[in-house]
Amino acid sequence: MVLVDFFKPSKWALDREETTFASHGWSNKDMDPVPPRLRTWTTWNYISYWVSDATNLAVWELASSMLAIGLSWRQAMPCIAAAYAIISVVMVLTGTIGARLHVAFPVLNRSSFGFWFSYFTVFSRVLLSMFWFGIQTYNGSQCVYQMLKAIWPSIAKMPNHLPVSANITSSGLMCYFLYWLIQFPFLFVTPHKIRWLFFAKGVLTPIAWLAMIIWAFVKVPASQGLFSQHATIEGNYFSWAWLSAMNSALGIYASLSVNIPDFTRYAKNERAQYIQPFIIPIAFTLCSFVGIAVTSAGIQLYGEVLWDPLLLIDRWDNRAAAFFASFVFALTTIGTNISANSLGAGNDMTVLCPKYIDIRRGQILCAIIGGWALCPWEILANATGFLSFMDGYTIFLGPFAGIMVTDFYLVHKGCVDVPAMYDPSGRYRYAGGFNWRAVLAMIVTVGPTFPGLINSIDPAIKIGYATRLFDIAWMYGFVVASLVYYGASYLFPARDTYVDGLISADDVMSIDKQCEKDRKSPTETMQSEDKKSINVETTEVQV
Repeated sequence: MVLVDFFKPSKWALDREETTFASHGWSNKDMDPVPPRLRTWTTWNYISYWVSDATNLAVWELASSMLAIGLSWRQAMPCIAAAYAIISVVMVLTGTIGARLHVAFPVLNRSSFGFWFSYFTVFSRVLLSMFWFGIQTYNGSQCVYQMLKAIWPSIAKMPNHLPVSANITSSGLMCYFLYWLIQFPFLFVTPHKIRWLFFAKGVLTPIAWLAMIIWAFVKVPASQGLFSQHATIEGNYFSWAWLSAMNSALGIYASLSVNIPDFTRYAKNERAQYIQPFIIPIAFTLCSFVGIAVTSAGIQLYGEVLWDPLLLIDRWDNRAAAFFASFVFALTTIGTNISANSLGAGNDMTVLCPKYIDIRRGQILCAIIGGWALCPWEILANATGFLSFMDGYTIFLGPFAGIMVTDFYLVHKGCVDVPAMYDPSGRYRYAGGFNWRAVLAMIVTVGPTFPGLINSIDPAIKIGYATRLFDIAWMYGFVVASLVYYGASYLFPARDTYVDGLISADDVMSIDKQCEKDRKSPTETMQSEDKKSINVETTEVQV
């Protein structure tokens, strides 16, 4: 009987709290607007968050890969700086929405996409987050391997008892399990407290990166390595390669530019996250320079472009340095995986099933499904086309961000109704739960870039110059979706969604408290006043 009760849905239903907006079962505590006591993120927290996030494997690998495609460091650095400057502006625009409304991305995007159409953006992002969670976990397992190899070099000779078809070795699977196990407890840290992990990363990782660039310049002076490296491409091919590299840099944080409200809703105030347009370009450009400089040194030392820093670490003879560098990369991968994938998936899953899933349960599901059910080592070994598809998902993320920003700032001018975002029959229902203006903007932008996505998955399918549009998919999607959405909203305004001013959750909660106070009986009021007078008299006697 106990076992049967364990599998009953009612057994897993979340407890409803008094402050929830779940009058119709469409919310839970984690989906609700963040209460004032949990708004704890300060400007320093956002600085440490972005400094720690800038020092992750993806940023290094992207910068280094620009050398592999033929760009010189002089051409790659302006490309990187421009990309991160653009994404930082989008980041603060979407982040301000979260900081002002104190709600997460899956809820606030209902005001622009419509209550039901917003589920398309949510479900697609859940899928994306789970796949990348697994892939990032696999990357982290490579860090664990290097750490163990630095302590016990014999692990490199560990017998493999798995078949070649498994696409992973026994030592690789052991390291994957260890990393997954190390990462798992961090999923239980609440979003308003996870800032301390980013603080630790922000202190440790810059030290490791600084040590690596010093090592690079000592081993190979800049005049012989970095400064001697020149571009190997030119003309029209160079122009499109530069734009494609810029789009890739934008694509790394295209997902986070959409779901940054999941973090900024915990800001003490709007001003706390205004630092983003300043810290993001500086931190990411400097960290990219480190990646390029060390990779250039690796070319001179080892005769090949080792754009993955773990491949470079694998060549080191200094075991202590290899251990520390691998440890820092493992730590930064945990933070990136939580911020960009795990927490995003957790927030999104609360919307898909708010009665049974909160952020913590969503993160655990993401860790199990993304970490094990999807077998990321199989994806990395067999699915180059699939990875191209996942990377090409920026064709959707650009329009997502453009529609959100345009709707809040230009169409509604910041005047939205937060409580209505929790009501499927409210003002943001639009036409059957779909805002056709957002649907139109998505069709106009995704349609022309989709052939390029198909070509990236299967190069045998020739589409001519249509690939050029795919090379700038995020920029094209953001700009064109914004223009189409604004034009459609201007010509055919959804007047039912307009309000005279911002109706925030704080306003509604204040009204509810006042109404509750007004509903008290005269006797209850007198008793309350008597208690206050007794407390005053007691205080006077004590004095």
